[in-house]
Amino acid sequence: MQPQPLSTRPSPPAVAPPGTTRGPTPMRVSLAFVEHRVNVWLRFGRPARETILDHWRRVAIFEPGAVCCRVKWIGNDYGTALWQLMVLQAPTPFDGAQRVAGVQPGARILLRADGEAQVKAVLAAVDAIEASSIDPSVVAVTYWRTVGNRLAARQPLPVYTAERHAAHLARGALR
Repeated sequence: MQPQPLSTRPSPPAVAPPGTTRGPTPMRVSLAFVEHRVNVWLRFGRPARETILDHWRRVAIFEPGAVCCRVKWIGNDYGTALWQLMVLQAPTPFDGAQRVAGVQPGARILLRADGEAQVKAVLAAVDAIEASSIDPSVVAVTYWRTVGNRLAARQPLPVYTAERHAAHLARGALR
């Protein structure tokens, strides 16, 4: 039996068949800055890497499970048109993800604040967390959800203390 010529041998598929995964998909967050018009930035988070697209756009890439905070400000000729803050968690392969504009393939929304007053309240909470020498990207996920619920109910935001953070770390160590 003669060997087949190289050109007729089947080649491996370039794309994985539907229903199979090649591993966890990182979350890509689009960021932008156009003076007096658009400012989308990260307030906190540890991207695995960043890609600069041009002088006003870049993409931050997060590994599954990572938490970040994206702030969006949009203005027009008459002033501020939009204030929005979202605390997002990059989905793991078996998590459901919600669609978020500018976030691919999606994210788990832990907190969403709309409007200047809500955004500034959350930014003040983030500043307080950083003042206590805690990285906001490692804060308990349940804290961010609680802040979102308190915002929706127009209640005072809870304080994230060192004791609460120690309990979160202890709970993680037990898993």
